[in-house]
Amino acid sequence: MGFHDEGSTYVAHVTIKVANLARSLTFYQEIIGFNVLEETERTAVLTADGRTPLLSLQVPIQAEEKRKEPQGFYHFALLLPERKDLGDFIYHLAEYGIEIGAADHLVSEAIYLSDPDGNGIELYRDRPSTDWRWEGKSICSHGNGPAPLRNNSAMTGTWTGLPKDTVMGHIHLHVAHLEEARTFYTKGLGFKVVNEYGGQALFLSTGGYHHHIGLNTWSGVGAPKPAPNSAGLDSFLLRYPTIEERNQAVQRLKELGSTIEENEDQAITFDPSGNQVILSS
Repeated sequence: MGFHDEGSTYVAHVTIKVANLARSLTFYQEIIGFNVLEETERTAVLTADGRTPLLSLQVPIQAEEKRKEPQGFYHFALLLPERKDLGDFIYHLAEYGIEIGAADHLVSEAIYLSDPDGNGIELYRDRPSTDWRWEGKSICSHGNGPAPLRNNSAMTGTWTGLPKDTVMGHIHLHVAHLEEARTFYTKGLGFKVVNEYGGQALFLSTGGYHHHIGLNTWSGVGAPKPAPNSAGLDSFLLRYPTIEERNQAVQRLKELGSTIEENEDQAITFDPSGNQVILSS
């Protein structure tokens, strides 16, 4: 998976807020197929391979159920290694009676569901990048076409949890103002816009991927931020190829006026819509 390794800048880890840790752990282990790497009274770190943190759960003080807040978290997306993995996962969800959405995005096949707090989740598999179609610098990735895995030969019915090679494929956010977000994520963080959708959404990546980050104003321009103790996004971590590249991004963000908290290993900032971004290398 060359778009999610040391050669690219990518989303490596996401932390979400949940209202009830025990309930969420049951869902993320039994339904999604994660393993628990670490657990405390109010937090849990989840992994697919037993070593690499992909998703963390956090219970805020006086936690609230997720409201339909217009700004902030839309979904995180787990990238599965093979088409059969997605087929087996669909079969597994059907056994549990889980309601899903599905789409063929030309570059990928995806299914969508929500956790018990309403946090959005996508699981998808990529088509070979040699089959992706580009028009200039814009990737063609938003046809809805037939639902994924119409060919049932991709389903074996042998789901045993997330494959060890599962990675955090991308994150998608609601933002208040698209142009402010564009400046932050391109001129600051260093991503390139690879698709613009109807003047309401941007898809950004590094290394020629179809997208590592999605941004949209589908819930309204200028929308307010969610309550800090509401279920939803806490933060996401961007992995830069080198310390130098991370430091260059930090400097660009400072020049844009962003506030940065720096320590030896990480730099922490917030995008213009208040989403917490952690820069690592």
